[in-house]
Amino acid sequence: MLNPGPVLESLGPWALLAIAVVIFVESGLLFPFLPGDSLLVSGGLLHERLGLSIAEIALVGFVAAVAGNLVGYLIGHVFGTRLFKDDARVLTTTRLRDTEAFFLRYGGRAVVLARFIPILRTYVPLAAGAARYPFRRFLIWNAVGALLWAVGVTILGSLLGGVPFIADNLEVILAAVIIVSVLPLVIDHFRKRAKRKKEEQGALAE
Repeated sequence: MLNPGPVLESLGPWALLAIAVVIFVESGLLFPFLPGDSLLVSGGLLHERLGLSIAEIALVGFVAAVAGNLVGYLIGHVFGTRLFKDDARVLTTTRLRDTEAFFLRYGGRAVVLARFIPILRTYVPLAAGAARYPFRRFLIWNAVGALLWAVGVTILGSLLGGVPFIADNLEVILAAVIIVSVLPLVIDHFRKRAKRKKEEQGALAE
């Protein structure tokens, strides 16, 4: 998961299909723990070894991201919150509430911002659909977010590939990418946990 480079190299040109499937599933099929970021970075880093161009990888990533988010939106529109349960391992109501709060705070911009945050990029389209956010507006924000994320991250990977230190320490760099991506969620989790604990202590004091 932290270093998909060898897997992509073993697939060669078929790596495009692997990137497309992973990004589509992560974006639209409610499976948030896939390495979309690291796949795009790896694709950019290794594109010459894979026999692929940056444009091909970026385009495939963009199309898969747009299509995945559309599926996520439709799932939310049709099923709403019925897929989520308090005791679920992945589709928990707590995650959904956090995502809904994020979406309500930022509106359509949340679709763009969530692209760069693992887990949120899976649930925000669902929240948008469940909230009946206007479909045309969603289409626009979805395209903008997918363009900035898929193209930007792929180009970043290609630029990093020219740095010898990074090329020689790919696993560490990709781990850092994932850690930095997840860090805001971890901070927010502990902040909310501390807030709840403080509120519980206040209630007991009363």
